[in-house]
Amino acid sequence: MDQARIRAPTLVPFPGETMSTLTTTFGRPESSEYAPYYGRYISLVDTDDVVSALERQIGETVAILKPVGPKADYRYAPDKWTVKEVLGHINDTERIMTYRALRISRGDKTPIEGYEQDDYVRDGNFSQRTLADLIEEFTDIRKATLALFRSFDGDAATRRGTANKNEVSARALAYIIAGHELHHRQILREKYLKL
Repeated sequence: MDQARIRAPTLVPFPGETMSTLTTTFGRPESSEYAPYYGRYISLVDTDDVVSALERQIGETVAILKPVGPKADYRYAPDKWTVKEVLGHINDTERIMTYRALRISRGDKTPIEGYEQDDYVRDGNFSQRTLADLIEEFTDIRKATLALFRSFDGDAATRRGTANKNEVSARALAYIIAGHELHHRQILREKYLKL
């Protein structure tokens, strides 16, 4: 199967069921729904339908990464991540942000701790894996992310909680995930893919 054309499946109801009335268009989060740091990611998402943007990104990101192949261990400076480590970081961050969105959307008010991205990359063993494996993991994570955000109603999307000592809404986390990927895609194009 052509990885660049992978899309999350469109599900139809079983006989006797009706289609879901849930919406995937939550509207853009207000600036009060996330820490100012995350504005740089959210601003990269140019649509009010973040779920569709997340779905489109699967094929777009795979198309960018697939040709890298044997150059996946390249780093543009000694202290910078390799292509595989960048993708591993995108995967880890999406898992963490989606977990935060799950808890917040379900009304969990327990503060969620932050994480240190450099520690995660250092201990992620990404250099021991193939790029193809990391790409497959990316598509699997994204499909799970889409399933979660498609399950939200308006109330779930706008619920707020605390993550890394900052208030954030579930819908802001969807935009952060999409924008974070776009941010790293831009870095990949500028710093890595001009090999």
